[in-house]
Amino acid sequence: MPKDNKKLTGVQKAALLFITLGPEASAPILKKLPENEIQKITYEIANISSVSSEERKSILDEFLVINQARDYIKEGGLDYAKVLLGKALGKQKADEILEKVTEATQQYRPFSIARKADAHQLLNVISNEHPQTIALILCYLQPDKAAQVIAEFPEDLQSDVAYRLATMSNTSPMVIKEIEKVLEEKLSSVVRTETTEIGGVETLVGILNQVDRTTEKNITEGLEREDAELADKVKSSMFVFEDIILLDDVSIQRILREVETKDLSLALKGCSEEVANCVFRNQSKRAAASLKEDMEFLGPVRMMDVEKAQQMIVGIIRRLDDAGEIIISRGGEDAIIV
Repeated sequence: MPKDNKKLTGVQKAALLFITLGPEASAPILKKLPENEIQKITYEIANISSVSSEERKSILDEFLVINQARDYIKEGGLDYAKVLLGKALGKQKADEILEKVTEATQQYRPFSIARKADAHQLLNVISNEHPQTIALILCYLQPDKAAQVIAEFPEDLQSDVAYRLATMSNTSPMVIKEIEKVLEEKLSSVVRTETTEIGGVETLVGILNQVDRTTEKNITEGLEREDAELADKVKSSMFVFEDIILLDDVSIQRILREVETKDLSLALKGCSEEVANCVFRNQSKRAAASLKEDMEFLGPVRMMDVEKAQQMIVGIIRRLDDAGEIIISRGGEDAIIV
């Protein structure tokens, strides 16, 4: 058995880990693995005569770091994990650990090559595909990348793809494999994984939460023409900047503590008087007066800049909602603070 962990296979590392953990801790874990993996690991265990304390420590340390990396990714994403691990382990070691974690994750998810590809390159590859095929591929993309792709489609294609994405529920693994194979050839890579349950309103909402307001409006209006009931389901699951008037005052005050004045003044330039007054009402008189002066000082502004500021504030609202600090109303219910 080689002593350098870099020379060990995954099965050999698993065998060393189970030996290190001992029978009581290892047995419940081992029983949950696929039968073919159990056979490989037990074979390696049977062929290991001894494990040094140095090897035990090295394997256990790697196991703990990899699990820590996975926790960081779940908590704040890949960039967040890279920063924290980089501070603790150094950039090179952090990159090595994250590469192992992402490779292990991607091998169980279809279209990982599409997730790695540049959004512009992906757009060129799939733009002429059937809308149903495009919708299937977008289901597996990161929401921000899917948003970049769908925003570049013509309006009629945006609506068509969005409708198909929202109404998709189950897709044959064989169909996924066939589409995946074609995409692999076009992107010069290999991805092999199966799944069955994809798409739906939640997936579409995740994408719409990342696109610009113009694209969002085009898609929701297209859905209304195609299926008004479905459009209502999508919109009821979303939160747009103007919906701030639906929140209670305590929630709005909590949100405003997170927003820079320059961003708030820009966002309010493109909203209704009702929305602006809602914000002013939840500030001190001095802060409200200062904000109004800032808005006047801005003068004419580009709509795209206003939308960007509004989208940023909506991102803060959704983050606070996810954290449980506020609860965005759904289906007409009042938001509450927890």
